[in-house]
Amino acid sequence: MNSTKFSYFTLSPFFDTRPFEYLYFIIVMSLYVLIICANLLLIVVICSNRSLHEPMYLFLCSLFVNELYGSTGLFPFLLVQILSDIHTVAAPLCFTQIFCVYTYANVEFCNLAVMSYDRYLAICYPLQYNVHMTYNKTAILIALTWLYPFIAIGVLISLSGSLQLCGNVINKVYCDNYSIVKLACSDTTVNNIYGMIYTAATICVVLLIFYTYMKIFKVCFSGSKQTRQKAVSTCTPHLASLLNFSFGAFFEIIQSRFNMNNLPNMLRIILSLYWLTCQPLFNPLLYGLNLTKIRMMCKTLIF
Repeated sequence: MNSTKFSYFTLSPFFDTRPFEYLYFIIVMSLYVLIICANLLLIVVICSNRSLHEPMYLFLCSLFVNELYGSTGLFPFLLVQILSDIHTVAAPLCFTQIFCVYTYANVEFCNLAVMSYDRYLAICYPLQYNVHMTYNKTAILIALTWLYPFIAIGVLISLSGSLQLCGNVINKVYCDNYSIVKLACSDTTVNNIYGMIYTAATICVVLLIFYTYMKIFKVCFSGSKQTRQKAVSTCTPHLASLLNFSFGAFFEIIQSRFNMNNLPNMLRIILSLYWLTCQPLFNPLLYGLNLTKIRMMCKTLIF
């Protein structure tokens, strides 16, 4: 089979959406507007109130900014494709979307890891918290949370972009790097090695999260009632957000690596979009309702 470089890719799942395209458009547009409004509100609340300029809330602000970034990388493209008669996307735009979606996912994961480390210091070393988590350290952690994924995914995209392909049909409603690599006719050894290195780095971050929560749970079970209450109030939203993101990412990985053609097409589309739509909507509602300071500031700002 001859290999070549295609100037465009075709997104095949959209072929089945035409009878309900306006319904899908309204649903997706409503989700996008809700995500933008909810995350933007919390960013304004945190940035405009000096009492919220603490490490935990600054990490949250970074998280909400990332939700806006990831949603903007997906939803406008998705809305155009829903109403389009020809579901093709130019190769440069496709790789740009891959970069946005993948950096969003990795910044999200790194942000949640940094937040777990912050909660570990606050609960396990409350008296030394301000010494360990200074504003300079907070700024460095936020910078690394964004810089590392942008560099790592930039290298990933450059490797995928140099591949010779034998096809240009992507079986998803958005561009996906793994789908493009599966279309390659050229040697993908370098891509596979880099993928293994990046997976190993991701596992290290997962181990960091497990370690911090093991320590937190140990303190909770052996500490006072006040310590347990503090841990529950500050860790529950973060743990729920982490589990929600992991749940969506797990289904995305399973769907990408294994043949899921036996599932209904609409179910596959919903599962592939879950981690990109529910997380940006879930986080602002979760933190806005559970954290007292943010909830009170939101009421003051709105009313």
